[in-house]
Amino acid sequence: MQQNKISIPPRGLAILAIVGPSIVWAAEYIGSGEVILATRTGAILGTSVIWAVVVGMFLKYWIGMSGARYTVCTGEGMIDMFDRMPGPAHWSVWIVLIGQFAAGAISIASVASAAGVFLSSLIPGLPSFISGWLITIFCISVVWSGKFQWLKIFMSIFVLITVIGVFYVAGQVIPHAGDFFEGLLPGDSVVPEWALGQGVHENPWREILPLIGWGAGGFASQVWYTYWVLGAGYGAAKNRNYGEPADTSYLKKMPKVDAKRIKGWVRVVYTDATLGLFIGVFVTLGFLIAGAGVLRPQELAPQGPKVAITLSEIFSSRWGVLGGFVFLLGGTAALIATQVGQMAGWPRLLADAVRICIPSFKRKFTWKVQFRIFLGFFLFTNMIIVYTLGLKPVALVKLGAVLDGLILTPLQALLVGIGLFFVMPKLLSKEARPILKPHWIFAVGLTIALLVFGYFCIFQISYII
Repeated sequence: MQQNKISIPPRGLAILAIVGPSIVWAAEYIGSGEVILATRTGAILGTSVIWAVVVGMFLKYWIGMSGARYTVCTGEGMIDMFDRMPGPAHWSVWIVLIGQFAAGAISIASVASAAGVFLSSLIPGLPSFISGWLITIFCISVVWSGKFQWLKIFMSIFVLITVIGVFYVAGQVIPHAGDFFEGLLPGDSVVPEWALGQGVHENPWREILPLIGWGAGGFASQVWYTYWVLGAGYGAAKNRNYGEPADTSYLKKMPKVDAKRIKGWVRVVYTDATLGLFIGVFVTLGFLIAGAGVLRPQELAPQGPKVAITLSEIFSSRWGVLGGFVFLLGGTAALIATQVGQMAGWPRLLADAVRICIPSFKRKFTWKVQFRIFLGFFLFTNMIIVYTLGLKPVALVKLGAVLDGLILTPLQALLVGIGLFFVMPKLLSKEARPILKPHWIFAVGLTIALLVFGYFCIFQISYII
């Protein structure tokens, strides 16, 4: 590979013209986590849990941005970073592979079942499991073909309408400044009597933890962000392909001029990831506040097969039947967009992990075939789970949030920290090492993420499982 291969990074406002991975990142997780979980949590617990949205997303921001920083500097994704951890060969990738098989199957099926409920609410008489199957087949067909452009435009329009509408409603029912800022601090949240009567559990953590788990996406979303950075070709990721480890021979000889250019691309990632954080926080808070201001006074806790109709009260309370229909349409679009993102991301993650743990798999199948094998796996699991549990979309979404968003997140924060501060310097040349050395603030952010999510996993998950 030739030296001085790194493109000159943009500066100033020109950076905004090329941000993009964070938009894909945000589009993938603005779905079940926001439309269902944030709205439901707001309806049950009100604005007292604003802190959960802000804290959860801010800490995952450090994980995702740190992983993307590593990708920009080395040209490989997060799974290959994990494979460079000290200790027995592939140990961390094996943990990811086993955990993500289960988390992927449940999470993808949960979004399919939720989308199926929304679609069946739009088309009376169509069973929700049939709707879930149709959406699954449609999303897999899109990802299989690789033709996303028109779908992105179409879905973005309806998602944007829904988000604008939710912002409008939230603006009408936004709490007083004192209540809002009080919600930024963790406190005692109490499940109201009316919610208990509708089958909601008395332990508020059963609502809070899933919201934190899928705020800014789960474990997989942080991995996928490195894939979207690879696809964008930032820094050392230029001309790199999915499913390839770093070119270590180039990294060991990286000249100072390339390292300085990569440093500029690192700033692009900071801007891109921060944009994704702000989008996620504002959209999620919009849904939470709308749920607290509209559904909570009506004593409605979205759940079961009527979850979509209950959620549509947010719009129908302001704009009647047409408003409810628009919410259902936008919610369906948001969930389908999330499903397409998951179908594009999870097979990449699993193909990467299997390629590393079982080398013969890579030798027998090209990367595209590997990717499609896992698409077939998710088609199979979706058909079964949506049929058997499709009438419990909220329970499935919450389970997926815990499996993907919480259980492996402390380990992810630890591994990304080791990769950024100990693995990466060994890969780089002596000239590049001091230039690309990460700031100490990354160590602080990742350490806090490790401790906070570790606390949730040790002391809180046991109360909801």
